[in-house]
Amino acid sequence: MPHRDDTKLNLSAGVLSVTVALILVGIKLWAFGQTGSLSVAATLADSALDLMMSLGGLIAIAYAAKPADDDHNFGHSSAEDLAALGQSLFILISAGVIAVAAILRLLDDTVTLPEREGLGIGIMLIAILITLGLVLWQRHVARQTGNKVVQADSLHYLGDLIPNIGAIVALWASGAFGLHQIDSIVALAAAAILAFGAARIGKTAWDALMDRQADPEMIRGICAIADDFAGVHGYHDLKTRVAGSRVFVNLHIELDGSQTLDEAHAIGAGLRRAIIKAYPRADVLIHKDPIGVKKHPDDTR
Repeated sequence: MPHRDDTKLNLSAGVLSVTVALILVGIKLWAFGQTGSLSVAATLADSALDLMMSLGGLIAIAYAAKPADDDHNFGHSSAEDLAALGQSLFILISAGVIAVAAILRLLDDTVTLPEREGLGIGIMLIAILITLGLVLWQRHVARQTGNKVVQADSLHYLGDLIPNIGAIVALWASGAFGLHQIDSIVALAAAAILAFGAARIGKTAWDALMDRQADPEMIRGICAIADDFAGVHGYHDLKTRVAGSRVFVNLHIELDGSQTLDEAHAIGAGLRRAIIKAYPRADVLIHKDPIGVKKHPDDTR
């Protein structure tokens, strides 16, 4: 079960993300109406999808925090991965729509220049400051809790800063030099950034849903702990899988077969505590074998 403080931090990041997305949609919608800029429209579409994903992420954070029950013996943390995968799909759709609109506008010689560029630039600067504040808090929460939904949301909002800055450049170039194509080019660049970010988020979520093993550095750390632990003469069948912000660890250790069950249990329990101390979000299961035990011929797995 996630630590209560972690849950509060994750929920605070989710609520703030929804709030910021609502604000950004409102101000960018107004800015687009005032300027007619496609680069502003690109950031508006992105923020609208952000709002949908932020709402979904908040629901996923709350659901993933639920303790294990009779139907979900290992908890609900995989909801984080499902939400992150959903985020990546929405981002890809957004990138495709923006790219098509930008290409069509590049091919249209009758496109008019954006209007009231100064107003649009001011709105985008406000959006950048609000987004920066959200990203800083999300990164703090992600460092504290390791929540994948918060991490994905933070990466996406961090990527949003580049299209927002690009929109400012497009508005400035349009007003100063009459370069109407800059607006569409910036929108294309924003779409490429969104697609790249979506692929990265989606791969991480997919790997977790397919029970990919933990980070190699963590596996090496667990091996080092087992190697140096008193009473453990060896180990084998170390298996790990990631689900949301949790890592499930299965490990067989080799003990002196002549010692009592109480002594063997104390060694296994101590090793489990040592691993959890090093990796607080690990769920550790340790099986104890006597030294030199051979696989039984009836054991097919």
